[in-house]
Amino acid sequence: MPLPEFKQLVNEAKSQITEIGPDELKHMQQSGEDFTLIDVRERDEQEKGTIPGAVAMPRGILEVNIDQITTGKDRKLVLYCGGGSRSALAALNLKKMGFNKVISLSGGYRGWRESETQ
Repeated sequence: MPLPEFKQLVNEAKSQITEIGPDELKHMQQSGEDFTLIDVRERDEQEKGTIPGAVAMPRGILEVNIDQITTGKDRKLVLYCGGGSRSALAALNLKKMGFNKVISLSGGYRGWRESETQ
């Protein structure tokens, strides 16, 4: 069970970033919108499935290796994790690094999978 302080950190991050839901992400994909989807989960989580088109970059190395994905500070980036907490924290860090269009997927991969079965 995460500590209350973790939830507080996540809530603070979410108050400073943009979040979208699975339906909006699907719309972005279907309309051909130009963005990069980044899976910030750990490798063992990624092996259980990913959202189509995602680039794998675990949160532990995201900030140091983001230049392997993009150096464009105005590139639209959509991050996701398992449930939306780690991607929110990662999005805030990228925002602090000067990336202007960073979005976190609310509900993460679990939310995406649930939306697929509805």
